[in-house]
Amino acid sequence: MPELIPIAELPGHPRLAAGTLVVLALCAEWCGTCREFRPMLERIAAAHPDAVFAWADIEDDAELVGDIDVDNFPTLAIFRDGKPLHFGVSLPLEQVVTRLLQSVAHSQGAVPTAPAAVSELASRICP
Repeated sequence: MPELIPIAELPGHPRLAAGTLVVLALCAEWCGTCREFRPMLERIAAAHPDAVFAWADIEDDAELVGDIDVDNFPTLAIFRDGKPLHFGVSLPLEQVVTRLLQSVAHSQGAVPTAPAAVSELASRICP
């Protein structure tokens, strides 16, 4: 069963390959909603073994996350081939996140409005 990979293990991870969808949850340990979101995201990861799902605590992993401004939790950043396809707060509802992933999976281009810090993170963690 696919698991949520800690962000520190994402660069160079053996499951990363060209064209792989990378779903990164940006959360905080102190956030109750994030703690509830994690098992839901693990279920979604199990249903999408072709994608790589990762978890970052914006405080504990601040050095790797960089200067990304997270306004609320949980925030999802979705990448493919080092390009951001989505960046934004996500409702912690399984059906909503699943539909978002289905929509983004068919997207061909990067999000033109993604903050520079999100693009920089993508280039650090994705092939």
